[in-house]
Amino acid sequence: MHTLFTYIMVFPRRSALVLVALLIASIAEGLSLTALMPLLSIVIGDSGESGNSGIGAFMETALKDVGIEPALVTILIIFVGGLFFKGMVLLLASRQVGYTVAHVATVLRLDLIEALLASRWQYYLRQPAGALANSVATEAHRAAIGFEHSANVLSLAIQALVYAIVALFISWEATLTSLIIGLFLFIALNRLVRATRRAGTKQTYLLRDLLTYLSDVLSSVKSLKAMARDNVADAILHEQTQHLEKATRREVMNRAALTEMQEPILTALTASGLYLALVVWQLPLSEVLLMVFLLTRILGLMNRTQRSYQHLAVQESAYWALRKSAEDARAAAEKSTGTLRPTLQKGITLQHVKFNYGQKIIFKDLNIEIPIKSFTAVMGPSGAGKSTLLDLLCGMAEPQSGEIQIDGISLHDINLRQWRHMIGYVSQDTILLHDTVMSNILVGEHALTAADAERSLRQAGAWDFVSSLPEGLQSIVGERGGLLSGGQRQRIAIARALAHNPSFLILDEPTSALDPESEQAICKTLRKLAKDLTIIVVSHQPAVINAADRVFIISNGEAEPLLQISHRQS
Repeated sequence: MHTLFTYIMVFPRRSALVLVALLIASIAEGLSLTALMPLLSIVIGDSGESGNSGIGAFMETALKDVGIEPALVTILIIFVGGLFFKGMVLLLASRQVGYTVAHVATVLRLDLIEALLASRWQYYLRQPAGALANSVATEAHRAAIGFEHSANVLSLAIQALVYAIVALFISWEATLTSLIIGLFLFIALNRLVRATRRAGTKQTYLLRDLLTYLSDVLSSVKSLKAMARDNVADAILHEQTQHLEKATRREVMNRAALTEMQEPILTALTASGLYLALVVWQLPLSEVLLMVFLLTRILGLMNRTQRSYQHLAVQESAYWALRKSAEDARAAAEKSTGTLRPTLQKGITLQHVKFNYGQKIIFKDLNIEIPIKSFTAVMGPSGAGKSTLLDLLCGMAEPQSGEIQIDGISLHDINLRQWRHMIGYVSQDTILLHDTVMSNILVGEHALTAADAERSLRQAGAWDFVSSLPEGLQSIVGERGGLLSGGQRQRIAIARALAHNPSFLILDEPTSALDPESEQAICKTLRKLAKDLTIIVVSHQPAVINAADRVFIISNGEAEPLLQISHRQS
């Protein structure tokens, strides 16, 4: 029930619209059924007895007060009209539920995506990409379906309540007895609902694990196939899929058991109610027929309510898993306090920077100066903190002490988003989208055009090979850029970094996977770009080190300048 109330609290307006529509529809159906009471008395011929019947007399009097003679045709019209009205209102309610299901999925997806994109970089390092993709796709859909089932629970419960109120006017003894017995059986069968909830929860986490591992396998499938180790991944995926199948079978079995057990119970209760009404309470036949119909409907609606709640129990774990992912991401949100507009007209300075990862000291006294329009290379042993230096320059990490200054202003006081917009970044792993060259460069930025893509490709020295492709800018690069060579992929990655006209270009091991010829070409491009941009490159490659104006080696938490020369003549 907690999930049901949570849906109502999270989406109050839409839930209120659904509830009002369902209430109106149920009242319309209840009135049409009570109008049927005098009709049954007339048809069966116990009108004399109905005069002593509270609901029958009430309806006859009410109809006459409004100038309607309780004749056969009139009552049938009222009865059928009420049901038609109920159907129209329920149709509107169902449409509202359908729209709300789509809205819920969208809201949950956007909430998670916004929380993820606002998180610190360190948060992403701990999150498997497959699990996050599963949350956005599968879990959001299941959570939205859970809202649909919660609306069904409310709809059926309201209808059962209206039927029960009508039945109480006819025979409160029979109604209360049936409701008590029905509630007892409802509770007894609830263990199947709990078992279904456990199976649904297990499905949620098994599916997340499966998609997480599958994502990792697909990202490294080439290496696995090359070493004939793809069969190991296949075995693990096969085992995870079987576990998921077992959880699904348990869910299906519990749902089937609930359905099949409810039917004979409902039949037994109907027969018992008929016996009590005719033999024990000796009700008029017209009332008995209507009571049988009402009690059958009440118990049937209670059964359907329980089945809908069982469906909700299957999906609710996806909602709570998604909520937790979003909350964890928001808890790891970046905190930017700077408001000053950044400039890059003098240079960048790191003064006495200290940075730790937990107990591990990365920098204990880091001092670096990066003049504008210079080509700075940074080298050092693995784990010395070269990539961490780039994270500090981007504002993705903050030093424990010391200061990073941009044109003499602390990065802490600068608007971080505006500063990052001045940066072009090329990561160590050149990852391209399975899309066109232009899409890989512009990445959906509406402010950029094909002209910007061409300009950045020319700056990166990539225009000649791109223009020679069969579709030019519209050529597909393949999964992770697999249809291009390593040097071509790297140039497109550089073009992507240059598309928005940055002032500061950051590259992390840009030539580590390239052949000597491609490496020399990239270095030549970087030297040319350094005439207009400030560039810092992390690299171990001699060609990059030799091409740089300034070289620093990071070791033991400090940076030592090794070389300060100029390549402007080249």
